[in-house]
Amino acid sequence: MTSRYKPQELEQKWQARWEADGIYRVLEESTRPKFYALTMFPYTSGDLHVGHWYAMAPSDCFARFIRMKGYNVLHPMGFDAFGLPAENAAIKSGVHPYKWTMANIERMRGQLKTMGSMYDWSREVITCLPEYYKWTEWLFLQLFKGGLAYRAMAPANWCPHCQTVLANEQVTETGRCERCDAIVTKRDLEQWFFRITRFAEELLDFSGIDWPERVRTMQRNWIGKSQGAEATFGIEDQPGQIKVFTTRPDTVCGVTFMVLAPEHPLVAQLTKPDRKADVEAYVTSTRRETEIERLSTEREKTGVFIGAYAVNYLTGERVPIWIADYVLMTYGTGAVMGVPGHDTRDFEFAVKFGLTIRVVISPPGWEGKELDEAYVGPGTMVNSGQFNGLPSEKGKEAVADWLEERGLGRRAVSYRLRDWLISRQRYWGAPIPIIYCERCGIVPVPEEDLPVLLPEDAEFRPTGESPLKYHQGFVNTICPQCGGPGRRETDTMDTFLCSSWYFLRYASPHDDQGPYDREQGAYWLPVDVYTGGVEHATMHLFYARFFIKALKSLGIVDFNEPFTRLFNQGTITYDRRKMSKSRGNVVNPDDYVATMGADTVRAYLMFVGPWEQGGDWNDHGIAGINRWLNRVWRLVLAPPGGTVQKEEEEEEEGAHPRILRHMTHRTIQKVTEDLERFRFNTMLAALMEFTNYLGKVKETPLYGTDPWDEAIQSLLLMLSPSTPHLAEELWERTARPYSILQQSWPAWDAAVAAEEEFTLVIQVNGKLRDRVIVPASIVETEVRELVMGRRRVQAYLDGGELKRFIYVPGRLVNLVIQ
Repeated sequence: MTSRYKPQELEQKWQARWEADGIYRVLEESTRPKFYALTMFPYTSGDLHVGHWYAMAPSDCFARFIRMKGYNVLHPMGFDAFGLPAENAAIKSGVHPYKWTMANIERMRGQLKTMGSMYDWSREVITCLPEYYKWTEWLFLQLFKGGLAYRAMAPANWCPHCQTVLANEQVTETGRCERCDAIVTKRDLEQWFFRITRFAEELLDFSGIDWPERVRTMQRNWIGKSQGAEATFGIEDQPGQIKVFTTRPDTVCGVTFMVLAPEHPLVAQLTKPDRKADVEAYVTSTRRETEIERLSTEREKTGVFIGAYAVNYLTGERVPIWIADYVLMTYGTGAVMGVPGHDTRDFEFAVKFGLTIRVVISPPGWEGKELDEAYVGPGTMVNSGQFNGLPSEKGKEAVADWLEERGLGRRAVSYRLRDWLISRQRYWGAPIPIIYCERCGIVPVPEEDLPVLLPEDAEFRPTGESPLKYHQGFVNTICPQCGGPGRRETDTMDTFLCSSWYFLRYASPHDDQGPYDREQGAYWLPVDVYTGGVEHATMHLFYARFFIKALKSLGIVDFNEPFTRLFNQGTITYDRRKMSKSRGNVVNPDDYVATMGADTVRAYLMFVGPWEQGGDWNDHGIAGINRWLNRVWRLVLAPPGGTVQKEEEEEEEGAHPRILRHMTHRTIQKVTEDLERFRFNTMLAALMEFTNYLGKVKETPLYGTDPWDEAIQSLLLMLSPSTPHLAEELWERTARPYSILQQSWPAWDAAVAAEEEFTLVIQVNGKLRDRVIVPASIVETEVRELVMGRRRVQAYLDGGELKRFIYVPGRLVNLVIQ
C-alpha cells in the first residue's frame, strides 16, 4: 500500500537536507553562464503575508527553472530594514528600532525558509547593519565629492502625524501621507539633495533594457520633458526680470497678465504695501494645500493681484502681476505668462478676475469674435505685429529667434523632474556623513572614519525632530580639517537610498574594502531579471536607475542600467478587494502551509491567474491544487489499478507509445515556453492536463515501459520549479540521483511534439457549420477538395455562388457564399 502524501513532513525533511548540503550556495565559476535573478526585497514589517508569497514564489520557480537549464544562478534575499515604522514603534512601545527590526527579520527569515526558496542565505543583506550602511555613507560621500550631492533650503512635504519630511513619491494622489493618510503640508527646511536632474536625458533612454512599456511611460511622465523657449519679461519701475518657460512662444503677444507661484522669491520684493496683507494671507493659505489640490483642473481658480506690473518686451505692454495657487515653484521657473486666449487655466483665471483675453492664434473660421473657451490648437498668428500671417508652428521658431537675437530669451528644454530630496528628520536611517564647522563650513567625514554609527541610547520623542539632534554624544564632534569643534548632521538618508544599490552588495555581501567587489561584480552584474510591483516605477525603480548612472559617471560601476529585464507581478486580492489589516482580509500563508504544505501554496498562487494581472484568493481553489498534488503522488507511487486493453488499441501496434511520447514532448515544450514568459498559470494547467492523461495511460500495458518512464521523469523535472519538495521526494522514491534541482531540464523533440492531427473548423459566411479531423500535414488543395465534398457544406452551396475560399492553416476554413 502506498504511503500518504504528507507535505509537512517531507518539506521539513528536504529543507533541512538542502540547508545541510549547501545546495543553494553560489560561487563565481566559468563552466556555466551566469544568471542573476532578483526579487525586490521586503520591508521588515514583521510577518510575510500572501502578497509577499505572490511576489516571491513564482520568481523562485523561474530561478529554479533557469538553474536546471544549465545556468549558474544567483537568487539572493535580504531585508530593507531602515524606515519610519521602526521609529514609530520605539515612540509607542519603547522598543528600540534595532531590536524591533531584528526580531521582525528573524520571524520573516523563518517564514521565507518554509517557502522552500533557493536563496543563498550566506549572501543575505540587511540594510540597517553597520557593515551595510557604512557603504551607503561611503557612496553618499562619492556623490558629494563628485558634485552630485548638495544642501539647499527648500519647501518639503511635511506629515504632521508622522512628524517627518516625505519625498514626493511618499505622498498619495490625494495629497496624503502614504503611511498614515494624514494631509501633507509644506515646511521650509535646509536639506540634502541628489542632482537627479543632471541625468534626465539618460533616464529617458530605455534602449538596451527589456522593461514593460507601462513603466517606461510612467517614468517618462515623471521626468516630464517639454521643449519650448525661456522668455524674459521686465518689471515696471524696478530693476530685475521675470523668466518664464513656455512651449508656445508663438503666443507671447497674447500675454495679458503674469502669474507667480505664491512661494516665488520675487513675491515679497514686488508686492506693493497696500496689497501686502492680502498677499501674505493668500500665501499662508496656499501652503496648507497639497500639490494635487493646486493642480486640479476642477477647482475654481483663485489668486491675488500684488500691485506690480511686468513689461512684455515683444509688445511693450505693461501687464499685471498676480499670484495663484495653480502655479508651483517645482514646475518650470515658478512664473507663468498668462495667455488666456490659448491656455485653458489662464482662460478660467481671466474670466474669474475680468482680465483681458486676446486672440493671437486664429482658430479655423475665426472672424474676430470673442472666444467662448481657450483655443489651444494650431492656426495663423494674428494681433502679433510683425509675426501676423505666420502659421503658428513657424511662428514658434520666429519668436524664439527674435528673443535670442535680443538676448531676451532662448530655446530651452524644461523638465517636471526635480532633484531627489534625501534628508529625513529621523533616527532610523543611514547617517549623512557630514560635519559642520564654523571655520571650515561643510566638511565630509573622512572615509577611514566610516561608518558614522547610530547611537544605541537615543531618546525617541514625538516632536518631529530627529532624536539625533538631542544626543550630545552624537552631535558634538571634532572637525577633521581644523581640529576645532564640529557638529554632525542629524538628518539621516531616505531609505530609498539603501535600496538603490543593494543589488550590488549581493555580489560580495561581506566585503570590507568597498560597497562590492569589482571582480565579483563584473561576473554577476547587472541583474538579468528583476521582479516586483509596478507601484515602484517612479520610486525605487527610478532611483536605482539614477544611482547606477551616477555611479558610472564616477567610475564606481561600469554598466549603465541596474536591471536588464523587468517583470511586474500583479496584486493578490481577497473577495475582489485589496488585502489590508484594516479590512481584516489579510491571508496568512502560514496557516495553509501548516495544513496543506508550502508546495500547495506556491502552486496555487501561480495558478490563480496571469502573474502580471494578479488574482483573487479562494479557499476552494487552493483545495483543488492540493487534490491535484495528491493525484501526482498516487500517479507516481501507486501501482496501476488494471491492465485493460481495448481491441482498437491492439489493431494499431505502437500507436499508444507514440501518442504518449507526443504528449510528453508537447508538454515539455509548452511548460518550457510558458516558464520563459512567466506564464505560470498556463504552465501548471499544462501539467494538470498531462497528469490527467498519464492517469488514463497508467491503466494500460504502457505502464512500466520506456515511454512511461520518460513521461514520469519529465513530469517530475517539470514539477520541480513550482513544487520543489514534492518533486524531490518523488525523485528519490523512484530511485533517481540526488538532487532533482541538479538535473538538466528536459528537452523536447520538435518532430515528436508536433501535432499529427487537428480539428478543422468549417464556417460558411462566418458561422460554424461543420468540423472534421484532418492530418497536420494537409495542404490547401487537399483541404479545399475535402471541404467542398462535405454534405453539410454542399447544402449551403445549392443556389448560392462561392465568392471566396478562406483557409487559415491549422485552424479553419471560411466559405463566403452569395
